[in-house]
Amino acid sequence: MLKILHSSIILLFFLACGGEKDPAKLFDIQLEGNKKKFQKNQTVAVVLKNKKDLPVEKVEYSIDGKTLALHDDKITFDIEKLGNKQLMANVSYEDRSVIISKKIKVLAETGPEVYTYEIINTYAHDPLAYTQGLEFKGDTLFEGTGKKGSSTLRKLDYKTGKILQQVDLDESVFGEGITILNDKLYQLTWQSGIGYIYNVNTLQRQATFNYGKSKVGWGLCNDGNQLYKSDGTEKIWLLDPDTLQEESYIETVTNKSIFNKANELEYVDGKIYANVYQKESMMIIDARSGAIEGVVNFGGLKSKVTRGKGWDDLNSVLNGVAYHKERGTFFVTGKNWDKLFEVKIVKK
Repeated sequence: MLKILHSSIILLFFLACGGEKDPAKLFDIQLEGNKKKFQKNQTVAVVLKNKKDLPVEKVEYSIDGKTLALHDDKITFDIEKLGNKQLMANVSYEDRSVIISKKIKVLAETGPEVYTYEIINTYAHDPLAYTQGLEFKGDTLFEGTGKKGSSTLRKLDYKTGKILQQVDLDESVFGEGITILNDKLYQLTWQSGIGYIYNVNTLQRQATFNYGKSKVGWGLCNDGNQLYKSDGTEKIWLLDPDTLQEESYIETVTNKSIFNKANELEYVDGKIYANVYQKESMMIIDARSGAIEGVVNFGGLKSKVTRGKGWDDLNSVLNGVAYHKERGTFFVTGKNWDKLFEVKIVKK
């Protein structure tokens, strides 16, 4: 009884002093035009609605832990990573402080530029390969294929299409994207929640790893230090190559919306080249911000492929991108395509 009485006294004192359990009942962030979508580096008016007329001493706004400068009641969305964000306001009043938030979207400053392609060479490709990942190491092409019962990891002579070595995955898994870093080859599976690590020289499996918050596996690439993993959402996850922990993520955005179709991935000079799921196109994504800076139109490429055994009009789509550093060209193919194309990407 005494304990209950004591708690009631504390609560009454708190309320008498203007206290509230829910900060949202005290303050609210109001942005110019009541908008929820903004561009990177856009400056907008901001007002702190004071619902209880409390004596506010200071307000500090931030996103992702970065303080946003406040000038003339305006803030600028000068942030690195774009996408779905929480605008935070740390409000100081009466020798105390509360934090309130507002959900917004911060998008790219400009729209993506349009690119097309030039075919440099055409090579043979196994039409039974349901291509999910391509990656070069030197002049040797590695390929990961999918579908339960026929998923593989392969080492290829890209000039002839000959399979030099092949590892068959368990029939219960659906193979997905691959990448090579520090003599290790990483391979994803789709819905099994696991990935494989191989010795890139022998293709002997060394270990497995589990996914974290990303529930499925799609594409995989690396920048020489970290792995990037797509999972069919707007997120591309950044993984530590040693622990395989998902440390952070970027979200893929244009200047108008958040986009969620990044599939097979390739990293080149700060950009992620990503096949757009079930489309004859590829995105060029800034690897730091997530901004989609370009779109490559691969229209017409599929018409050059012979439809053979295993062909599926719905699923036999463009998928698979690898960059050959020495040649300075990209290699692209698709699921069950009988051709591998060496292309140059050029601005339209």
